[in-house]
Amino acid sequence: MVKKDKSEYIIQAVSHALDLLEQFHGDIDELGVTELSKRLKLHKNNVFRLLATLESRGYIEQNKATENYRLGLKALELGQTFIRQMGLLRQAKPILEQMVEESNETSYVAIYKDNYIVYLDVVETNLTVRVVSRVGSRLPAYCTAAGKVHMAYMTDEELDELLSDMKFKQITPTTIASAEALREALVKVRELGYAMDDEELDLGVRCIAAPIRDYTRRIVGAISVSGPTMRVSNERIESELVPLVLKSATELSTRLGFPA
Repeated sequence: MVKKDKSEYIIQAVSHALDLLEQFHGDIDELGVTELSKRLKLHKNNVFRLLATLESRGYIEQNKATENYRLGLKALELGQTFIRQMGLLRQAKPILEQMVEESNETSYVAIYKDNYIVYLDVVETNLTVRVVSRVGSRLPAYCTAAGKVHMAYMTDEELDELLSDMKFKQITPTTIASAEALREALVKVRELGYAMDDEELDLGVRCIAAPIRDYTRRIVGAISVSGPTMRVSNERIESELVPLVLKSATELSTRLGFPA
């Protein structure tokens, strides 16, 4: 028996419905029946039937004020299901493992929440002298590389609001301890594309972090590598660790749908 090509099983009506949904992209949030008919090269009656079907299932809704159509909540739910299934942690794990294999230093993935950084996952080095795992810990954003990565890309309004309530504590001699100093540091982060914690949280520990972005171009986390200052020299940071972190952040962002 000759196996049929999958294209022979395509249902035309389903294909047309998907074509219709795909018209809503980029800055296009609403379309009318006439415009959809032109774009799909289908008769208006066919477009009406497609819209009615999709609307009954919640994938399309009509704006009563304009009588145009837009994506419904079901489309959002479907997208969110994909994001959960292809989530940050699952995508990050092999990249963290690769980072440790290449650098033999501890690597983390972290998120920003309520002025703190929360480390979600870690892959540790096998060296005796290592950074203590902080998975699950909430650490002040202003003295961590991951925190500075998140704050650096906030809008001016978001940053002003954040700094108005931020309480600084001089944890180590190099900890950033004022809003002015933090603003200066964040400008540098934006210029370089990565952030560094130079013994600002723990004496004897350095960390480099870069932003993770998803398909919406929004920063959803940070990926970092940490190690003791005895191994993490300025020369090694510049020649090895910064390129590694930037490469890893790009790879993870791409896995999450960020356009390459």
